[in-house]
Amino acid sequence: MIKLEEWVDVVALHRQGLSIRAIARRLGISRNAVRRALRRGGPPVYLRPPRPSKLDPFKDYLLQRLAEFPELSAAALFDEIKASMGSRGDAYDNAAAKSMMATIKTELVHRRRFKTQDEARLALFRYIEGFYNPLRRHSALGYKSPAEYERMFEEAPLEAAG
Repeated sequence: MIKLEEWVDVVALHRQGLSIRAIARRLGISRNAVRRALRRGGPPVYLRPPRPSKLDPFKDYLLQRLAEFPELSAAALFDEIKASMGSRGDAYDNAAAKSMMATIKTELVHRRRFKTQDEARLALFRYIEGFYNPLRRHSALGYKSPAEYERMFEEAPLEAAG
């Protein structure tokens, strides 16, 4: 499918009297694409599914607050929900925790059944302290295990600050 700019160029060049072959060569697109563009009644339409908003989780809360206080400004509403949203790299960022939990669920929890909560706690402790933290390769560490990563710094000679 051609882009809007290409469609405009096709129509403009066709109005100037250029042939389909000449238009295709000039724009670097196929003759079939030029034909489809000329047959189309208007510019190309791109239908995309609606993207989720960062405010979607707060939609019910926002509607409730606006029903209670119609005079509430958008800035005041934003301040109310801002603390729970956080931003990348701050204390409210839980992407790293979510990633770790997804990995633990995939590699440990979904692969076996536990008879008791104590058994599950013990398995989780062994997984985190025996494998995840010391041995598992982490992308944030250049795909090295934490033990390998720490060893790199222990073996590297200390350079004098100067």
